[in-house]
Amino acid sequence: MNLLLVEDDPLIAQGLVQALQQSGYTVTHATSGQCADGLLRAYDMDLVILDLGLPDIDGLEVLRRLRSRRHRIPVLVLTARDGIEQQVAALDLGADDYMEKPFDLRELEARLRALLRRSHNLNSDEIVLGPLRLSPFHHTASLASSRIDLPAREYEMLEALALNAPRVVTKARLAQRLIRQGDEVGDNAVEVYIHRLRRRLKDSGLAIRTLRGVGYLLEETD
Repeated sequence: MNLLLVEDDPLIAQGLVQALQQSGYTVTHATSGQCADGLLRAYDMDLVILDLGLPDIDGLEVLRRLRSRRHRIPVLVLTARDGIEQQVAALDLGADDYMEKPFDLRELEARLRALLRRSHNLNSDEIVLGPLRLSPFHHTASLASSRIDLPAREYEMLEALALNAPRVVTKARLAQRLIRQGDEVGDNAVEVYIHRLRRRLKDSGLAIRTLRGVGYLLEETD
């Protein structure tokens, strides 16, 4: 799962990034509202953790712009501002949850899991498609109850396909997932990883189908 953390306090951000990465999340960190707004326009994220007191545009303005684009990505507001007025303002603008600093990390992660399950219509902490089981919170995968060890990029690709199955995932969106793993990717990187995943899924009852000029979809086969 790919999270955007919008936090200008370096100590809080460092601790959160480290803790969330240890829990299996891919975390992109933005230190300002303008940076966050730009990232949300350019990339698909699974969830946003949003501070309100940012050095340029206010976190509420970031949220307003996001919802004005009719983007329903879950947003958890995490802020030192207290008072019911701030909470009501954030929720009215489309925030999905609200926590005040200081916070308990265990509660934060529990709320993240709940928001992610809700946004992806998951009934548990797993994504299940036929014989395939993925755990987004542990980055583990299994086929027919046998665990398969996937490198980070292959897992990201498979997770994106499984979350959206049987809908098509565009090549551009898959490329974004690869880029967020930290290294540069070549023009044919998506095709390379799709080829590797197809080999892993061979004779499993699942297949990745190409829709030329559109993208890829993961589907069960007869």
